[in-house]
Amino acid sequence: MSEQTVLLTGATGYIAKHIAVQLLNADFKVRATLRNLDRADEITAAITPHVDEAENLADRISFVALDLGSDDGWGAAMNGVDILMHTASPFPMAQPKDENDTIRPAVDGALRALTAAHANGIKRVVMTSSCVAIMEKDLAKGQTQYTEEDWSDLTRTAMTPYSKSKTLAEKAAWDFVSNQAPEMELTVINPGLVVGAPLDTHFGTSVALVTRILSGADPMMPKYGVPMVDVQDVAQMHVAALTKPQSIGKRFVANAESMWFIDIAKTLKAAYPDRKISTRLAPNFMLQLLAVFDKSIRSLLPSLGQKPDVSNKQAREILDIEFKPPQQSLRETAAFLIKHDAA
Repeated sequence: MSEQTVLLTGATGYIAKHIAVQLLNADFKVRATLRNLDRADEITAAITPHVDEAENLADRISFVALDLGSDDGWGAAMNGVDILMHTASPFPMAQPKDENDTIRPAVDGALRALTAAHANGIKRVVMTSSCVAIMEKDLAKGQTQYTEEDWSDLTRTAMTPYSKSKTLAEKAAWDFVSNQAPEMELTVINPGLVVGAPLDTHFGTSVALVTRILSGADPMMPKYGVPMVDVQDVAQMHVAALTKPQSIGKRFVANAESMWFIDIAKTLKAAYPDRKISTRLAPNFMLQLLAVFDKSIRSLLPSLGQKPDVSNKQAREILDIEFKPPQQSLRETAAFLIKHDAA
């Protein structure tokens, strides 16, 4: 068994639980952070069926209470840790009234984790960002795909607080390493919309979107496209980065394929034809009207009519990732939700 210990922040998260499984199965030890230790049993129950040699799990994973908004405990939590894997960040379904409610925890939390790691001599860091830190900008003339060289334009008036939070948090991390800790070895993973079967029913916003479509909550689908990726592929990218020295200093897009919402709905409707899943396209003017009353719709307005193409070439070539088709991921997500009466 590896002697290396990974501090995994935000361990109650949908992606983080999958990362914990893959770290443990790759013979890393995990020190999982969560805001409330009462949820440690939740994590253990979720990952145990998927972990090799689960009978020894108590010796391979431990838990520590940490808060992104407080300095308390971070130094002690880093003792004996070799690698920081920072996944914790807020992801709201609806945008907040004050954008700083989303931005400040993301930025301050990233810097708090990096500062504590640096103070404890931890060099290797893998951080979860997002495709929204890449694709909230106009492509250059002649450019057909977004790549890891692109950064979202923070001056765009239509940029959501969530997009700003991910962009600013990632920029803060790269600036910290460049200016204060040049010996640190940072890799960043930038997922699109993450889908795929959760490990338990405590899942986040991206899976809730599938729940919403399955339940027929919307009579029509917006003309809106998103890059999509399976949660297991995202977890694999985080772990693969630890064994690929050429990943150091790089960002990696996690995207299998971009899909229109209408095609997401059609995929689910084909799998569950008896469900009242809408496969009609909503006119843009109707969404603009509904957005007056529905904040979750309002956040889509700036991107109506767009389906961004984001290159996954670097992840395939450097991290050796073979991405699962999003249609399969959607079906697996839906099957889990229906089995557990969550949709």
